[in-house]
Amino acid sequence: MEDLTEFILPFVGLKDGQHTFDFDIDTTFFNAFEFSDFSHAAVKVKLLFDKKPSLMNLSFTAQGVVGLTCDVSNEVFDFQLDSKLDWIVKFGDEYDDDHDEFLILPHGSYQVNVAQPIYEMIALSVPLKKVHPGVLDGTLDSALLKRLEELQPKEEKLENNDPRWDKLKDLL
Repeated sequence: MEDLTEFILPFVGLKDGQHTFDFDIDTTFFNAFEFSDFSHAAVKVKLLFDKKPSLMNLSFTAQGVVGLTCDVSNEVFDFQLDSKLDWIVKFGDEYDDDHDEFLILPHGSYQVNVAQPIYEMIALSVPLKKVHPGVLDGTLDSALLKRLEELQPKEEKLENNDPRWDKLKDLL
């Protein structure tokens, strides 16, 4: 994570009020976290940093494309990403990052690292089941999909019906 120094924001020199920061996220960002689920990434993150005397409100928005591997066809596809995260930085006696929505920094801190919330926002915006759009609409031509279709169990009609079952069906 030493490669992510551009995500450390010194807030001591900033005046109270709103400030905007822009970050370009690519695969090297995720490599620093040893996260290899994305084959490629091109995400723009905008941070609205609202500094107040006793706390800071950080509003992240991420838009872009990440490359995912389909769970069904094993094909790589582009997933459009659009995500938001609101994060609050408070001051207290000791460092505490156990909460999802806020961070407590010790009094006297002068900077905050925003790499972790950016990483979590992007990683958690990806669905659990990753399905290629071509699989959903039937336009993907893949040998694996054809083989899965061949191996799919086929429904067989029973021609030798037991008449007792037919009488029970009449009751329905």
